[in-house]
Amino acid sequence: MSKRNGADRRQFLKLTGAAALATALPIGTRAFADPGKGPLHGLSVFGDLKYGPDFKSFDYVVPGAPKGGRFTFKTPSWQFNQNPQTYNTFNSFILKGDAPPRMELCFDSLMVRAWDEPDAVYGLLAESVEITEDGNTYFFNLRPEARFHDGSRLTAEDVAFSLMLLKEKGHPLISQTIREMAQAEALGNQKVKIGFTGKQTRQLPLLVAGLPIFSKRYYTTYDFEQSTLTPPLSSGPYKVGRHAVGRYVEYSRVTDYWAKDLPVVAGHFNFDVIRLEFFRDAQVAFEAFKKGNVTFQEEFSSRIWATEYNFPAVGDGKVKQKIVPDNRPSGAQGWFFNTRRDKFKDPRVREAIGYAFDFEWSNQNLFHGMYERTQSFFENSDMKAEGLPSEAELVLLDPFREQLPEAVFGEPWTPPVSDGSGFDRSLLRKAAMLLKDAGYTRDGALLVDPNGQPLTIEFLNNVPMFERITMPFINSLERLGISSSFRLVDPAQYEARLNNFDFDVISRRYSLTPTLGTSIRQFWSSASADTPGSNNLAGISSPAVDAMIEAALAASSREQMIVAARALDRCLRAGQYWVPQWSKGTHTIAMWDIFGYPEEPPHYEFPVETTWWFDREKADKIGMAG
Repeated sequence: MSKRNGADRRQFLKLTGAAALATALPIGTRAFADPGKGPLHGLSVFGDLKYGPDFKSFDYVVPGAPKGGRFTFKTPSWQFNQNPQTYNTFNSFILKGDAPPRMELCFDSLMVRAWDEPDAVYGLLAESVEITEDGNTYFFNLRPEARFHDGSRLTAEDVAFSLMLLKEKGHPLISQTIREMAQAEALGNQKVKIGFTGKQTRQLPLLVAGLPIFSKRYYTTYDFEQSTLTPPLSSGPYKVGRHAVGRYVEYSRVTDYWAKDLPVVAGHFNFDVIRLEFFRDAQVAFEAFKKGNVTFQEEFSSRIWATEYNFPAVGDGKVKQKIVPDNRPSGAQGWFFNTRRDKFKDPRVREAIGYAFDFEWSNQNLFHGMYERTQSFFENSDMKAEGLPSEAELVLLDPFREQLPEAVFGEPWTPPVSDGSGFDRSLLRKAAMLLKDAGYTRDGALLVDPNGQPLTIEFLNNVPMFERITMPFINSLERLGISSSFRLVDPAQYEARLNNFDFDVISRRYSLTPTLGTSIRQFWSSASADTPGSNNLAGISSPAVDAMIEAALAASSREQMIVAARALDRCLRAGQYWVPQWSKGTHTIAMWDIFGYPEEPPHYEFPVETTWWFDREKADKIGMAG
């Protein structure tokens, strides 16, 4: 299963995600709501900032954390063209090739996220920002001390060049999202003027402020659009170190990092080396963890978590297990139908297929009871639709009543609950009736359409362990006469087929964030349905969905945004674009006891590799200090 962006943890995706958790935060500067004021030290979508201009560090870090040691793990999240199973390029910001996750550690941006606020950003490369009265032009004042790793100065020319390059040639998830950025222009060495069209969302300026900045001189020599294993010149806290393609990559801490004493950096980037190991099988990855070759593991296999953490190092106390609350929206995880294909265009067919998945049986027999059924595209957030539509939701939905299923205007659609037998006859009968209504009939063991063509499904995946989860689903589909198969492909082929929408059904988790941003157009809008590399895997193309997206993006308050998101959730759920899978509100982690970490993680993220540190005293005790 893929978790692109997933998602779900990287700054760009977090700035452009799509979920909400309302929290009470101290009101500081009104940094977006009052254009014409400045200079400002930070920005947020709806104006509130927790931290004032003289803050020393974020509350969720330990500013005096020691530097040193190594952090070795298998990444739980990735973005853009990154691939958690292999890599063949270090260019992470284009569509071509497969890059290793965490390449963003090598780059700086104008501003960076505060993970204890829903969407606020504070200055990194930019010391301050000024906004014109109309809110369409931003002037970022750069820090004169900013440097690339070769010692050359990072200037406004580099910033303007990078932003326009990403708009023209960047990965579609970037270029399509920032299309309302009209221009970026250097005004001398230390001031950048960024203009927007007037059609931008409230979050787009923050998103642009979080984009990576490249060396103009470097990419005048090298072709930005080419895949390359030459590590790029960058300016961030890490740079590419030792690596072996397809096996591992190390990011080495830049000890003279120009920004190491800034408030937004204090307490971050404590490990000398962050090493990513690449595995194609979860069991192989677990064996590497047991041996200490991997020192941190976020466990996504319920079977392994429930049955295999009984090896000697656990009993000896050398390996610790922790369950950490995950306060973030769970997002949307499921099997997504490719509705571009004729056989999946009828929502009755899609709904019928969903009846064949017995979550209750799977949870008890495969997942050890660890999960809850996902119901919403905004699970575990205030954006999840519940009950009947509110009056405010109906104002948005009523103009599309003729186009939308009647289910949108009642209780929100939820997946069926089985008897847990693995073969719920009543649900399969409902599925058979839906398929009959859609024109399908039985021809012996097969279900065929009016033209005599059998209904077949290929479940595409790149993770071997997902086969045991999918096969019971396939067996139920076979009882309905739907010939189904599980297709395992290598990582490069998987990404290529994803990018070109060459699949029947695919499993995906979107890890979503507290404030709706422009990227939800990439998830669900008609414009993204046929854009190669977009996150609109299902091919959703609906005027009503488009209108709900735009209403959410145009919201002038978080309350308005939540209303629009709930209306959007009703439309998406009633559209039967997926078979929802499962979620849990915790991080299940295991680690060799060699780390120190802040007392509490921030509310909106779990930034392990950037805020934890190597504890030499602990490592000495278990013989892992060398």
